[in-house]
Amino acid sequence: MKYTKPERIKELMKLDEDLHQKIAKEMNLSETAFIRKLHPSDNFTQSSCFGLRWFTPQNEVPLCGHATLASAAVLFHKIKNVNSTLTFVTMSGELKARKEEDGIVLDLPLYPAHPQKLHEVKDLIKTAIGDTLVQDVRYSPDTKKLLVRLSDTYNRSFLESLTVNTENLLQVETTGKVKGLILTLKGEPGGQTQAFDFYSRYFAPWYGVAEDPVTGSAHTVLSSYWSEELGKKDLHAFQCSKRGGELTISLRSDGRVDIKGGAALVLEGTLTA
Repeated sequence: MKYTKPERIKELMKLDEDLHQKIAKEMNLSETAFIRKLHPSDNFTQSSCFGLRWFTPQNEVPLCGHATLASAAVLFHKIKNVNSTLTFVTMSGELKARKEEDGIVLDLPLYPAHPQKLHEVKDLIKTAIGDTLVQDVRYSPDTKKLLVRLSDTYNRSFLESLTVNTENLLQVETTGKVKGLILTLKGEPGGQTQAFDFYSRYFAPWYGVAEDPVTGSAHTVLSSYWSEELGKKDLHAFQCSKRGGELTISLRSDGRVDIKGGAALVLEGTLTA
């Protein structure tokens, strides 16, 4: 088959995308990240800017925080990249990862969540959480995430034990408007347990992810919402999945957000054709 140059480039990108998707399906994790050199002369040890894409087992996603954190951790700690800050060119623009002694800080976009008319999403919410009391509903058009704040009468243990029906959400929401469901709850004062400003869980069956363990992209929306609700720029959050995870959040004056987390290398392998 003969190709002109643009056609050949397009075909190679399609093959690359197909291979990424097959690998992500085989890995069967919430997201699998793929780091690539932007120029042939780039070096994973010396260069500070790379391309980055994320794939769920089902399709590509525009933003993934924890897979970006993992990518930076591999470059910093395994590859021994010499830079203290890395830039990733992604579908969501340039994202930066900064190495600090107690973790890695991601520089992510901040997305507002607007009031959502309940009657438009009541079937989705009812299907997901039944008769659980809801205090507020917001929608982020930039990320297509629906934020559902549960009643302040609930506590963390309620959110952790809540059974969420994700199997039927694909039949209830077919418009493409919602691609992710955030359940969130106001935090509790410190006592015997550590104090957090808010809790959350995140579900994205539209991307083939029943529940995500810790979700940076969801916190680009949550950070905006809870900063406004609590009147704070610095927040401490906990995502209440079975694996769970803490996030340290700082809203910046440039309209972006710094989210700090930790990462550990637990498995290493080699893919062969």
